[in-house]
Amino acid sequence: MAPAIELHNLVCRYGDRVAVAGISLAVEPGSIFGVLGPNGGGKSTTFRVLATLRPPQEGSARVAGYDVVQDAGQVRRRIGVVFQEAALDDKLTVRENLTHHGHLYGLRGSELRARIERVLENVALLDRADELVEKLSGGLKRRAEIAKVLLHEPEVLLLDEPTTGLDPGARAALWQQLRRLRDEHGCTVLMATHLFEDAEQCDQIAILDRGKLVGLGTPQQLKRLVGGEVLTLECDDAEGVVRELPRIVPGAEPMRVGEQIRLEHPEAHRLVPQLVEVFGERIRAIRLGQPTLADVFFKLAGHEFDGVG
Repeated sequence: MAPAIELHNLVCRYGDRVAVAGISLAVEPGSIFGVLGPNGGGKSTTFRVLATLRPPQEGSARVAGYDVVQDAGQVRRRIGVVFQEAALDDKLTVRENLTHHGHLYGLRGSELRARIERVLENVALLDRADELVEKLSGGLKRRAEIAKVLLHEPEVLLLDEPTTGLDPGARAALWQQLRRLRDEHGCTVLMATHLFEDAEQCDQIAILDRGKLVGLGTPQQLKRLVGGEVLTLECDDAEGVVRELPRIVPGAEPMRVGEQIRLEHPEAHRLVPQLVEVFGERIRAIRLGQPTLADVFFKLAGHEFDGVG
């Protein structure tokens, strides 16, 4: 089966700045795919290319088998796009918003009414169809956005930071709806996000940093790239501790970030008493944990996920 989305050596520039630097990847149909990265990592530019809003300078991008430049019209018929900023009219009801959107796709009469009922039921919003959008919570507005873009039955749903600003309950409800779209309707979902919690729930993740693809795989596969448990040390003499650690822990490859030191080890929990004994008051705090996507990003990108990608 052909990929739902395919990028091949994609390059995008803004003047002399390279925003996307030769990204290649493929997204399986009927999956939820996350594009994870800090601000400036290349997520938004990649998203705009897939939404046919910006042509690449080099390489190619295909959605549902169609080239985003040569076949832009075909791509637009097959995608639904939910931007970070709401695109609903607050002074209209949910149903009225969907009706006007349906007219843009040539939908009319009984067919449009049936589709509105169906998509509102799919996102559990049918009982709020005749409420003004301005009366809805942030989570319900996001569901209404998704219902709107599902009217023309897209093969691919593009979401830009869809859970930003949502409370935990609204975020959980949105994820429930996305999984339902994937499992019951075979919709492919591509989500651009800077939130590790969202990336954890995707079937696959592409990690971007400074326009480059630095990691690709399932959340579990990526976390296995980290060598066992992770120790984070906060030190007064980080430079000195980093120099001495390989002598204390043979084979250790500690990484220093400011006053913090990160150390990967298969049995890091066994090292804690020894490190406290050797370094004493030079260590202010020690944190031990299983690998997270934050640890994966640090290992692959060489710096913390600080929003300045």
